[in-house]
Amino acid sequence: MDWLMPVALSTGIIAAVITLGVLGWRGRLARQRDVPAPPEAPEVLSDPVYVANGQYVVTTTAGDWLDRIAVHGLGVKSNATASVHEEGIMVVRSGARDLFIRRADLRSVRLDRGMAGKFVEKDGLVVFTWALNGTPVDTGFRTRQAQDRNGLLGAAAALAPASPQPSPNTHTPPAQSQNPMKDTP
Repeated sequence: MDWLMPVALSTGIIAAVITLGVLGWRGRLARQRDVPAPPEAPEVLSDPVYVANGQYVVTTTAGDWLDRIAVHGLGVKSNATASVHEEGIMVVRSGARDLFIRRADLRSVRLDRGMAGKFVEKDGLVVFTWALNGTPVDTGFRTRQAQDRNGLLGAAAALAPASPQPSPNTHTPPAQSQNPMKDTP
């Protein structure tokens, strides 16, 4: 019977943490209910310029790597395939709505270390900065194969306005990093 109290206490703490997480997620959804849905992909896309398998990480408010956009399934991590087309970037996600970033909405592309819920090696994520109906957002994608990262970066950067094509061994750093993990080794 001496074990009953610690088990009950542990169960209560776990239940409280789960409840707080659910309430927090519901609150975020309620605060973001006015965020418009991403555009639908065109019925017909040109042949892909580049295709990479990997993981859709998350979409956040641009420049705020912790402010996850939860509505429209944009806060859900999933396996995905990213393809770059003349019309924009198509991210086909498993178990979630596909995401299409129109070429006209794309602002820049860069490599980064992490976003809400996913931190990897230096320059391990391809981050697309784009306008979601006028609101600047960042979308992260982690390629399954490291060698695909620069190919995806280069193909997507070629779509961005006034975005120079990165060389294979460099990346376009963000104008202002708000990621404290950036400066740590």
